[in-house]
Amino acid sequence: MKFTLSWLKDHLDTQATVDEIAETLTDLGLEVEGVFDPAARLAGFTIGKVLAAVQHPDADRLRVCRVLTDQGEKQIVCGAPNAREGITVVVAHPGTYVPGIDTTITVGKIRGVESHGMMCSEREMELSDEHEGIIELPSGEVGQSFAAWLAGNDPARVDPVIEIAITPNRPDALGVRGIARDLAARGLGTLKPAPQAHVEGQFPCPLSVSIDEDTRDGCYVFAGRVIRGVTNGPSPQWLQDRLRAIGLRPISALVDVTNFFTYDRNRPLHVFDAGKVAGNLRIHRAQGGERLIALDDKEYTLAPGQMAISDDNGPQSIGGVMGGLPTGCTDETTEVFLESALWNHIQIAETGRALKINSDARYRFERGVDPEFNFDGLDLATEMIVELCGGEPSSMVAAGEVPETARAYRLDPARVQSLVGMDIPEAEQRQTLTRLGFRLEGNMAYVPSWRPDVQGEADLVEEVARIASLSRLQGQPMPRAQAGVPKPILSPLQRREQAARRTCAALGYNECVTYAFIDRASAELFDGGDDATMLANPISSEMSHLRPDLLAGLLQAAARNQARGFADLALFEVGHAFDGGEPGDQHLQVAGLLVGRSAARDVHGSARAVDVFDARADAEAVLAALGAPTRVQILREGAGWWHPGRHGRICLGPRKMLAVFGELHPKVLREMDVKGPAVAFTVWPEEIPLPRKTGATRGALEVSDLQAVERDFAFVVDRDVAALDLVNAAAGADKTLIEDVRVFDEFIGGSLGEGRKSLAITVRLQPGDKTLTEAEIEAVSKRIVEKVGKATGGVLRG
Repeated sequence: MKFTLSWLKDHLDTQATVDEIAETLTDLGLEVEGVFDPAARLAGFTIGKVLAAVQHPDADRLRVCRVLTDQGEKQIVCGAPNAREGITVVVAHPGTYVPGIDTTITVGKIRGVESHGMMCSEREMELSDEHEGIIELPSGEVGQSFAAWLAGNDPARVDPVIEIAITPNRPDALGVRGIARDLAARGLGTLKPAPQAHVEGQFPCPLSVSIDEDTRDGCYVFAGRVIRGVTNGPSPQWLQDRLRAIGLRPISALVDVTNFFTYDRNRPLHVFDAGKVAGNLRIHRAQGGERLIALDDKEYTLAPGQMAISDDNGPQSIGGVMGGLPTGCTDETTEVFLESALWNHIQIAETGRALKINSDARYRFERGVDPEFNFDGLDLATEMIVELCGGEPSSMVAAGEVPETARAYRLDPARVQSLVGMDIPEAEQRQTLTRLGFRLEGNMAYVPSWRPDVQGEADLVEEVARIASLSRLQGQPMPRAQAGVPKPILSPLQRREQAARRTCAALGYNECVTYAFIDRASAELFDGGDDATMLANPISSEMSHLRPDLLAGLLQAAARNQARGFADLALFEVGHAFDGGEPGDQHLQVAGLLVGRSAARDVHGSARAVDVFDARADAEAVLAALGAPTRVQILREGAGWWHPGRHGRICLGPRKMLAVFGELHPKVLREMDVKGPAVAFTVWPEEIPLPRKTGATRGALEVSDLQAVERDFAFVVDRDVAALDLVNAAAGADKTLIEDVRVFDEFIGGSLGEGRKSLAITVRLQPGDKTLTEAEIEAVSKRIVEKVGKATGGVLRG
């Protein structure tokens, strides 16, 4: 929405500067997107007088002028044909930027003669396209600012233009008067009385209008009148200047009047050439297939249900969107039908979107116009047309009824404090609403017809606070529910999410936030992609299903990074995965993905490919941060997207899985277009048992003062026996004494024979009440050998 300062002052009596107005508008919620002030651009130009002009000694078309300026007499070389003694000119001194030629003036020599400035043309100052000669002013004092001279003699050329952004809930601000009303309510001036007009018809209207019964929910009221004997032509200069300033092209007086009221009062209008209208006008819904050439010279085909204004020859206008070219006004027009209508904003938006038409009328009707200004706007426009083009108006004809919009809400002055936190006296609140056009009767505020956004008591509070300025709000600490140290507000699961994020970041991972939706093919790789997780209305085919596992999104992110040259990646995400479409069919996961090498290549050769043990270490670090028990089991038989022999499930038992780690299956990497090696882990925070003690204090550290004992065992087992099975069997020999079991050697081949291998383990025994005797150690060792033999078939290596 653009408007000029002088246009605003037609409605607002104010002495405020452009900067003050712009700052206030933004504070009121009408954000200023730009201010174009021509006077600021012309600030460096001053008025001078040519005292003498002689021929350049070395150029036929140049003259050497002696010019009296505010800096004294200056010699300026000029090539304009009208440069002569005695004229008053506009001077640019050295150092002045000339926008029309994108140059900063300097002292220089032109054909050997020194020149100290420039005398400017209108095009060089971007005032017009005139460049046949330099500007000759009819008046002006030497040294006077040229911008100040324009302000007094040709103000339209230095009229500042303000552009603001309008939110969809403020259609009243699409008219200059609505903007002035807000500024007046803030106290930045006084709102001038609105112009009034009452047109007496000089003859009955020869055209009648009607609205089809099935169209009354789309066109509420359609009114108009014929004005005969008009003389169309260029509009007056003041009107052309205003339209040009806001980016509109003046067309003719009749059309310019309708454009003026569109921006001045947010009242779109349309003029038909009544001589080209066959019969009467009918507002109806299209059957489909009707064609119309609109005012933008494009042909449109109407779809069934779209509203049209037709005469006996067919559609002549797309209702509320754009008029038709066949009945448009020209310089030969002598009789017009001026219409003012009220349309359903949703149907106008649908029609405009379907036909891909963006017009000022559509923009305003789809946001809303003042329904009670329909007839008044028609009278005001009629009065201006008669004033500018002559002619005599007929009586008004109308079809339909203006919809009832009257409503009132209770004004509770105390709610401003409770809802907004501002202390505003009741008298100020009532004055604010009155200035905005609300009518107050007791404690009831009647909403003006131009404010469709006010729909409740809270909206009254918002208006009061907005005009008072929300910048006056001061932050206040919230009162505590009870004295003392406040209780934690985060749930245990929320604290675990927080701890997981911090731990993964500390381990060197970068956090990803991926979509919860993935494509079917990717979902099927992770046992998803069924109908239960399929979206009814997906954004695209690549986001058709809820993700069954976080690793799907992380692998997609890794593939995109690898495609852009980032080969070594450490990514993690904390979020929900889904195994169904119901509210409870989700579970929280912490997933991490390592791809490529563990570090950048260096001269020491420390970089290596990431492996399963990197993923295990990181998974155990996350579990430790989340408070998982230290005694866990490592089991196999993970999901199908893990490498069959290179992964492990961290469990508290066969059915209680806390996490899984390992290499990802090569098939999954190939389908997701990720170049390995790639290892990952997934942790389920909800599966970790909550601590029995909920207090903040920690229990006493239990450290044994007795000597620990370590014993080494080497077992010969079949080659396909997993080391994990052997470790678990050894650890289960005595869960009280055995603190740790570690594999430290593997030997295959040699004297062991085909299909056999040797696994060496260290078992650490930690007594708690007394030092172990040799007999006790031997008893535990015997049980270890028995357990391992029973579980794996292994025997001690001789």
